[in-house]
Amino acid sequence: MAVTMVESARRTSILLVEDDFKLAALVKEYLEQQEFDVEVVSSGSRANAVIRDSQPDLVILDIMLPGKDGLAVCRDARPDFTGPILMLTARAEDLDEVVGLEVGADDYLKKPVRPRVLLARIRTLLRRIGAPGAVPSSRRIELGSLVVDASQRMAIRDGSAVDLTTAEFDLLWLLALYAGEPLSRDRIYRELRGIEHDGIDRSIDLRISRLRSKLGDKDASLIKSVRGVGYQLVRG
Repeated sequence: MAVTMVESARRTSILLVEDDFKLAALVKEYLEQQEFDVEVVSSGSRANAVIRDSQPDLVILDIMLPGKDGLAVCRDARPDFTGPILMLTARAEDLDEVVGLEVGADDYLKKPVRPRVLLARIRTLLRRIGAPGAVPSSRRIELGSLVVDASQRMAIRDGSAVDLTTAEFDLLWLLALYAGEPLSRDRIYRELRGIEHDGIDRSIDLRISRLRSKLGDKDASLIKSVRGVGYQLVRG
């Protein structure tokens, strides 16, 4: 009898950087039940080497870590890791969220962690990098000196590649899809996160600022602020 070998699909890999051993064990067990492969690192001082060497599909990163805090880990990881980073914290201060986004985090979740909310955030981030529901891989938009390529998830400005995080690319892609049309913060928030904007969250404004900086748009002539509405990417 002939035996046909069927290679199983690769499971999505997640690196959990968390020093609370009980929480880490619970999250690992829950996510493995959802068919993820989960590796746990408990020290911030080891996290960057593991991220660089293993290149997981997604990183869940606590802010308060021994050896090196999560903000520093996130900042130092970005030159070698372009995948999604979801930050966790027990702190209530808005400063942590702002700083986290500025150093390259893609999303932010406060403790105590609710498993279903965590899973929803993970799936949303993973859809952006090629899972079902992601943008079609053949899409490419050219707007004057700016090229946004969904197949490679990259942007090119004046012939040079622009280093963007997952969240930054998704925002730029959305703006490019509707180039010439003002998009409200509410619409951007719904499109990117699937929930209503609370009127307080500043993450969209922070990412717009980072996009402008990376695209060399110092005078905001490429990504315009539309007073009373939101933002608009010009057609070039």
